[in-house]
Amino acid sequence: MMNKLRLYLERQASSILRYVYEQTILFLFGWIPTLVGIGLRGLFYRLILKMDGMAAIESRVRIRFADRIKLGHGAYIDEGVYLHACPQGIEIGPGTIVMHGAVLHVYNFRDMPHSGIRIGKNSLIGEYSVIRGQGGVIIGDRVYTSPFTQIIAVNHVFDDPNRPFVEQGITAEGIVIEDDVWLGAGAVITDGVRVGKGAVVAAGAVVTKDVPPHTVVGGVPAKPIKTIDGNISNPDRRIYHAMKEGGL
Repeated sequence: MMNKLRLYLERQASSILRYVYEQTILFLFGWIPTLVGIGLRGLFYRLILKMDGMAAIESRVRIRFADRIKLGHGAYIDEGVYLHACPQGIEIGPGTIVMHGAVLHVYNFRDMPHSGIRIGKNSLIGEYSVIRGQGGVIIGDRVYTSPFTQIIAVNHVFDDPNRPFVEQGITAEGIVIEDDVWLGAGAVITDGVRVGKGAVVAAGAVVTKDVPPHTVVGGVPAKPIKTIDGNISNPDRRIYHAMKEGGL
């Protein structure tokens, strides 16, 4: 029983004292709704995690290994997000948004030196997306993931039919998603893949090989559909743009 309790605590925080300290702060301020709660967390969560400038954290955000988490100025963490940073950490860049129900989970208990999750600036992680960072996940600037996308930098070995796969170990090569990439709803990025700058991954695609820059891929497994070359495919469509600050 004591061994199980010790194992549980080791997977929650850097030490027992850190667990008590972090959980106390989360208990006192993690549930408070509205702007009042966001303001209080902006002040008191600095005691347990790294924050450059001001970041907004909604209520009911679950945090583990808070001392391994860094939030850039203007980052926004929506309600119901789960951040588990052991041990190499999670870094969320300035202006990046992590939407409701997303899971960012490093979960490195095998002492892999390259584990971690790094997200650049002004990116968006869509609702209920999952990022697993055992092999290391690097996401660039202005990367948008749609709801239910999965970025999974780990894979199980199952070569030996006479042994359970849980005894055969894992591989963890890492995933890199370069700047200005859009991942469609339900897309899956598998371990060892690099998605090039400006690429688009269609909804439901399973990416098992590198995606060249400025290429649209789709299907299972994903294959190139078209190259983004500046040609306008539908000149009659109506396009909406984000308003500039101060605009109407």
